[in-house]
Amino acid sequence: LSFVFHRKNGVRFSLSRIYSNFSLMKKIEVVAAIIKSEHKVLCVQRPKYSKRYISLKWEFPGGKIKCGETKEEALKREIKEELTLDIGEIQYRLTVDHSNPDFHLNLHVFSCSVSSGVIFLNEHVAMKWTTIGDLTQLDWAAADIPVVEFLQTSF
Repeated sequence: LSFVFHRKNGVRFSLSRIYSNFSLMKKIEVVAAIIKSEHKVLCVQRPKYSKRYISLKWEFPGGKIKCGETKEEALKREIKEELTLDIGEIQYRLTVDHSNPDFHLNLHVFSCSVSSGVIFLNEHVAMKWTTIGDLTQLDWAAADIPVVEFLQTSF
């Protein structure tokens, strides 16, 4: 699909380039964990990035699904890598489709419990155990906001 427009001043521009950039946007499948303990939820803060829309934002821990992994396998691996925790009692809760300026992600969210380990932050700069009522006090990454809303209404 290609459209070329001409302005009165002779400048040409094309929507095909805009459309192709949108359709070629990188798509990422990721998982996230709602880890509950004693009526609180574990939240982690991303490090400082050049991309302001995710820099120092709070999120639910997780990450990318590798080729050949199930969502549950990816979740266990990511939580072990990021937090040095082993998790169990994994239950699917929801999927969030979200577009950032430079990529689209499908965020598959699971609730789980900690089966063993002590939290050590390998990729994040801070962590916080927060009540569901206090989740809105944090500055969340945009993709995680629907998860916060889900927790406040359904969990």
